[in-house]
Amino acid sequence: MGTPAGGDITQLLLAWRGGDQESLKRLVPLVYEELRRLAHRRLRAQPLEHSLQTTALVQEVYLKLAGSGNLVFKDRVHFLAICANMLRRILVDSARSRNTYKRGGGAWRVPFEEEVLGNEGMTADIVQLDDAMEALARVDSRKATAIELRFFGGLSVEETAEELGVSRETVLRDWRMARAWLKSELSRASHG
Repeated sequence: MGTPAGGDITQLLLAWRGGDQESLKRLVPLVYEELRRLAHRRLRAQPLEHSLQTTALVQEVYLKLAGSGNLVFKDRVHFLAICANMLRRILVDSARSRNTYKRGGGAWRVPFEEEVLGNEGMTADIVQLDDAMEALARVDSRKATAIELRFFGGLSVEETAEELGVSRETVLRDWRMARAWLKSELSRASHG
């Protein structure tokens, strides 16, 4: 089963924003599949003992979306960007809670595909990754957002460029620099 065309979701989001309640009925199944795809991608890399499942993670994102009724989505890419941030926050909060409960034990490890940090097999604690991304955001928020959109949101280079309002080349440059910065930070954290 393929992903729905981005235009379908965008048109339905715009129609819903315009007050068309019928579009919401058609939007929910499409959005659910997008969220499920994102959640599954992030959770399949988690240890077996983690407590979140794909459906539960999607429901958490839905609850956050429903609870913030003032959100306005420009299009599918903007929607996925917001969901990527929510997904990251839920995973990190869950990991922090688990780490607190176990006093540092059982931290979730995040394996990075080669495309993310350029080092197949490299792993990092999701809390360490979040800390590194927060530090990167203080230095260069656009680069941190690019990593979040691509890694947590699963957006393509083109979609990331669209959301950030920059060129494809700028995203690729930001991506390379942010990956190098994060690798350095995560290496320092694991050895420090």
